[in-house]
Amino acid sequence: MTIGWPSFLMAAVLEVLVFSLVDPTQLHWFGGAALELSATAVYSLAFFVFWIVIAVASFLTHRLGESAVEVNSRTFR
Repeated sequence: MTIGWPSFLMAAVLEVLVFSLVDPTQLHWFGGAALELSATAVYSLAFFVFWIVIAVASFLTHRLGESAVEVNSRTFR
């Protein structure tokens, strides 16, 4: 929860910021054809991508912030 909840909240904030500037119906796939998705689908997919990216960054920050004792005391089975 220390990683999932804050990353969820920040994904929601990022979603609002991005889509206040970008119209999902005007998006194109790498400059090519327009996306053939509804606006709701674009909002949903973008939210999950934002959430995953922020969660991975938070997880890595959490792991890199551990002391050597915490890392060495971890057991792997």
